[in-house]
Amino acid sequence: MSMGRRWSSPVSAVSSTEMDRKDWYRTTLRWGQTNITELDPIRYDIGWWRSYWRQTRVQGIIVNAGGIVAYYPSALELQHRAAYLGDRDLFGEVVSAAREEGLVVLARMDSNRTYEPFYEAHPDWFARMRDGSPYRTGPFYIACINSPYYEVYLPEVLREVIEQYHPDGFADNSWSGLSRDQICYCDHCVKGFRDATGMALPGGVDWDSPAYRAWIRWNYDRRLAVWDLNNLTTREAGGPDCLWIGMNSGDIVGQSRSFRDYRAICERSEMVLLDNQTRRDATGFQANGDMGKVIHGLLGWDRLVPESMAMYQSPSPTFRVASRPAPEARMWMVEGFAGTIQPWWHHIGAYHEDRRQYRTAPPLMRWHEQHEAHLVGRLPIASVGLVWSQENVDFYGRDDPENRVSLPYWGMAQALIRARIPYLPVHADHIERDAGTLAVLVLPNVGLLTDAQRDAVRRFVAQGGGLVATGQSSLYGEWGKARSDFALADLFGAHATGEHAGELSPANLAWDAYSHHSYLRLHPELRARVAGPITGEEPSALSARHPVLAGFEETDILPFGGRLERVRLDARSVAPLTLIPPFPIYPPETAWMREMDSGEAALVVSEGEGQGRVAYLPTSLDHAFARHNLPDHGDLLANLIRWAADGRIPLSVVGPGLLDCHLYHQEDRLVLHLVNLSHPGAWRAPLHELVPLGPFEIAVQLPASVEGRTVKTLVAEQTSPLTVENRWARFEVAWIVDHEVLVIA
Repeated sequence: MSMGRRWSSPVSAVSSTEMDRKDWYRTTLRWGQTNITELDPIRYDIGWWRSYWRQTRVQGIIVNAGGIVAYYPSALELQHRAAYLGDRDLFGEVVSAAREEGLVVLARMDSNRTYEPFYEAHPDWFARMRDGSPYRTGPFYIACINSPYYEVYLPEVLREVIEQYHPDGFADNSWSGLSRDQICYCDHCVKGFRDATGMALPGGVDWDSPAYRAWIRWNYDRRLAVWDLNNLTTREAGGPDCLWIGMNSGDIVGQSRSFRDYRAICERSEMVLLDNQTRRDATGFQANGDMGKVIHGLLGWDRLVPESMAMYQSPSPTFRVASRPAPEARMWMVEGFAGTIQPWWHHIGAYHEDRRQYRTAPPLMRWHEQHEAHLVGRLPIASVGLVWSQENVDFYGRDDPENRVSLPYWGMAQALIRARIPYLPVHADHIERDAGTLAVLVLPNVGLLTDAQRDAVRRFVAQGGGLVATGQSSLYGEWGKARSDFALADLFGAHATGEHAGELSPANLAWDAYSHHSYLRLHPELRARVAGPITGEEPSALSARHPVLAGFEETDILPFGGRLERVRLDARSVAPLTLIPPFPIYPPETAWMREMDSGEAALVVSEGEGQGRVAYLPTSLDHAFARHNLPDHGDLLANLIRWAADGRIPLSVVGPGLLDCHLYHQEDRLVLHLVNLSHPGAWRAPLHELVPLGPFEIAVQLPASVEGRTVKTLVAEQTSPLTVENRWARFEVAWIVDHEVLVIA
């Protein structure tokens, strides 16, 4: 069941006073952060926060040290002291209090910009636009990632903090400099890029330009060099366990725009500090569980991933000092638990007039402490691998990664969650590594596959694995260079023609509704058998429908409204769906089909002897499901995955509502984490209340190491018998409020 490096043994419970800080990054399971403002030196009540640390059972805290603002009496003249710091050493006082409590301490940095006096002292250290003017954000000047600011100055800050306070490590959420949307033309960048590549800096965005592509890769490499330099500095000054961990976002597109190579960062990290504080309506709470699986798939399931969980209202709108509604904050936290993320409460400022925000974390943190043995040290069980890569985001997604990459991924993920099918995000370079645990690979418009990744998919299918792919999957190679045909055309049973119908997302959907008013025709057509008006021209069904169309017996059409890749089919290919071309939508008197069927394949399925089942969707149904949330789209996607899995899905959950299901294995037991996503407001933040859901009938396939005698619920705190037949354990759960964790042993 291994996904990355294996976990050697579950983390044992330790008190914060007994914790051996030598390997703090393996044992610190609960964190807290009071993000200090410049006003806080005159209002930080350390005694109260110490009591809150105890209430929330934290084992480590993250404390503002330096960077943009210093909260200690720095000897570095240009480091800006907090406006109200005076002669106080607030950072030192908080560190001392934390040490008395037996807590791990991370010194928080925020280090990519400065106030004007620093800029005036070293103007050549700062990022420049093409006309030579400095990049700014508000009152701050943005330092260049290639300048002595990062090479010389920041290491001095790190060494000073270590020498005076001996923190266990460092965090920094603004460590990577300018984003991809901005090109720096300072002297350091001009020279550095020419020395590295022999080329001049690109003049702007041009994904087909060798210089621009080289600039992208050069920037990624530079961020990794900064990561390595900071860790070299902290380890030399503070010892081998004094780690610089940065912070990284919970969004692959965001990581790409910041030149943060998640896979390479995880390969050189002992843990990931996840700066992923809240959901978006488009992805829901389940995005947190998904991100936990993404990171563990890169980092290994034997590593910890604490996540900043905001107790303040954010986003849309963001109110930094107002309390987030408790149901909203709670659901984000429990979905993180389900993805094997560790909790880290986060408050902005040390003093709040809205004190409701102090109530949310304590009961959840105490519950986490009580059941921590079941929440770490576990390996996922899932038979579906959802393929992704950051290179696909960059070089296929290019200037539109949301439509080309993110929405197809999320359409598939939402379909899997809705169908209660456990899945794992699988990096395209890890297909071979993870293949042994999977029944199906899903390529949600993964346009870019390298030759090695293509070969890994081929081997997977040749060994009996199923494949579901959509859109332009495998049509592009390294750097996003278009191929003449799909690299997996022989598996798809379909070949690219270079033509398409419709678009992923028109510029103005309201005014371009005609081009999106298209449908899919199901074959054979069954309406002659279903009650309704009769013209006498209804076709007769001469054969049975393909099983992937189960559940659609009362309709011959499905709404579409997206993009279709026009393909040429192999002789052996079967197309159970075809495209009905667009026709007028307005006025309603004109809304009738001009062309009943184009005959163009919208789905191609094949079952080759001695290999896995393959379904290829030339249509953007995954994108459409993410965008429009139509149940027909989700049902069809789930049907395709179940068919390709050919009975190899280890979980069945029957009951009402929307559940996110995460299944794990721990030696002689299974851990099933269920998250209730059926609350009012779940698709429009913030959530107002929690509503119980149930009952559920659950069946889980047991590994050989699990006997399956009892099932224990960690939230309801009940133990119940179960029945086992043919290695399937069956039991019931009466209800779930926000989440439930079931331990089957």
